[in-house]
Amino acid sequence: MAAYLLRRLAEILAVLALLSFVIYGLIGLMPGDPIDLMLSADPDMTAADAQRLKELMGLDRPIHERYLAWAAQVLSGDLGYSRLFAQPVTELLLPRLWNSVLLMSLSLFLALAIPLPLGVIAAARPHSLFDHLANLTAFAGISIAPFWLAILLILLFAVTLGWFPASGMGETGASLLEKARYLALPVLALTLASVGGFLRFTRAAVLEAGRQDYVRTAAAKGLSERQILIGHVLRNAMIPVVTVVALNFGMLFSGALITETIFGWLGMGKTIYDAIMGNDYNLALAGLMLAAALTLAANLLADLVYAWLDPRISYQ
Repeated sequence: MAAYLLRRLAEILAVLALLSFVIYGLIGLMPGDPIDLMLSADPDMTAADAQRLKELMGLDRPIHERYLAWAAQVLSGDLGYSRLFAQPVTELLLPRLWNSVLLMSLSLFLALAIPLPLGVIAAARPHSLFDHLANLTAFAGISIAPFWLAILLILLFAVTLGWFPASGMGETGASLLEKARYLALPVLALTLASVGGFLRFTRAAVLEAGRQDYVRTAAAKGLSERQILIGHVLRNAMIPVVTVVALNFGMLFSGALITETIFGWLGMGKTIYDAIMGNDYNLALAGLMLAAALTLAANLLADLVYAWLDPRISYQ
């Protein structure tokens, strides 16, 4: 297991190194740079001033030299300075990362707590009324566009009923209850958008596991339906579900751009989008690399969970 973990960590580092070069190159090839934006916004700045600033910031050098300088800076622990927000990238990212983790973890927890038992019950009673209702709910959840759902929730709960604020995060130092009011609608929007997919995956995985030979063998030995479902079916059915959860786990750190934008929630998704559109190289690179690193870590964790769920899987 130790050799496997070391090999996977080496692969993660290699992927991150390659990904950092690709992302840096793509951002560097975007039309315009921070100095060009400053030149267009300040009529008093001359072309000579812009050239001196480019030389000072190294923007006149070839892209591979700029990448190596940036990589050396990052390895030393310095993520640079955000031009858009006029503060160090580390100080800016950490609070917004926490905002995304808070939003996405709550929605992911609810999106798992609701469909997992419903999917198991629906699979245990195929073609029943409950199964048909679960399928209808799943298809409805998959078909609804997240931005449209978010707008409907705002119109209903914020405009019509006035129960929750339409957007924002509350004032600094607000109570937990006040923050919960601002958090309710975006969490509800993300949860409803995710329930359908998880419900379909759970139901399909449990049905597939229930058709295996070891289930028929367990039934022939006289085990009850409950014992077979809990002791044999669920553990094997969770493997594909874990894969889907691991993929969604990466969203915890990359944020939900549409939801965060509509509800004015300052998370990683909106931050990365604003950084890319504003040519804020340091912030965009740091945000994208952090999201990629944590997504790769989530995939490694999923592989370890596979071995725990199915003893036949070994990484020795």
